[in-house]
Amino acid sequence: MRVGLFWIGWFDRWGAQHVVRDPDDAARELDEALAAGASVNFYVFHGGTNFGFTNGANDKHTYRPTVTSYDYDSPLDEAGDPTEKYTAFRDIIAKYAPVPSEPVPAPGAKLVFPAVALTQSAELLPSAAALAPRIDSRRPLTMEEMEQDFGFVLYETTLPLRGPVLLEVEHVRDRAQVFVDGQLVGVLERENHEHSLAFTSPGAGSVLSILVENQGRVNDGQGIHDRKGLLGAVLLDGVELWPGHPLPLTALDDVPFAATTTTPVGPAFHRGTFELTEVADTYLHLDGWTKGNAWVNGFALGRYWSRGPQRSLYVPAPVLRAGANEIVVLELHAGPRARTVDFRETPDLGPTEE
Repeated sequence: MRVGLFWIGWFDRWGAQHVVRDPDDAARELDEALAAGASVNFYVFHGGTNFGFTNGANDKHTYRPTVTSYDYDSPLDEAGDPTEKYTAFRDIIAKYAPVPSEPVPAPGAKLVFPAVALTQSAELLPSAAALAPRIDSRRPLTMEEMEQDFGFVLYETTLPLRGPVLLEVEHVRDRAQVFVDGQLVGVLERENHEHSLAFTSPGAGSVLSILVENQGRVNDGQGIHDRKGLLGAVLLDGVELWPGHPLPLTALDDVPFAATTTTPVGPAFHRGTFELTEVADTYLHLDGWTKGNAWVNGFALGRYWSRGPQRSLYVPAPVLRAGANEIVVLELHAGPRARTVDFRETPDLGPTEE
């Protein structure tokens, strides 16, 4: 008898709760399987992380992107520390096979470094030309047609007239922020099946910008061929658009940071530095920030979103270094007035299901 996958948890999606499975319940089912002579393949035994832009998504008639953490409520957590479930499973396995006599290792050391100030900023839309050349086209190109894997695409055009305007997009893949002269006028989300947006043009020559985020490709099923960007017809009062900027954000060396005491309006990079005497695993907390991505020493940690459930990002020790360290946050909406972040010793993966 074999058990293909012994699910000991589940992954989380943005906007839901953190999924957990009671250790005693999981251990009881493990005991039943082993008592019946089954072989068991744990999925997953060691939790992981969808670093950078690498999280996946599901689409069962509604698109659902997965969060950055793949902790999965597993026996070894995201940082590799043993959990209560690890001990419970070990006790069950000891009934059927030898287990090491050594005690379960203690959790690894964790770094605490509060209130790192992000004192330099750079607005994303004006920085687009410095990050990647514009690609002109008679129709909106997908991210893949721009030979880009992950990140963002920025589509821009000028408005022809003053007055009410209707923007229609056949397919948004996956989340589009719409700006007029740098001011946000609306958001279109694939998750909510949104395709059109009405707004008022200030006048001919105003710049219309659409920043599209690839929120993660569908993992399986009919939606697995998941192209990103604006797909199909994109109409402005019935007239087709546009050129675009690829923004893979694989390197941030050309971001024009400058010291600022005010918080920029709209999408912006924020940069800060901090000094360490020694390194260890830690968790980045972004209290008061809304939605975006974070990098430490150029390493892409992943996405954050106040929608939850995940409220922290795992930072492995090898990403850090003794001496000067750099953190960059790309905030797509609005950050806190203080523009600080915290490194704490524990994660916050959000409220759990009842």
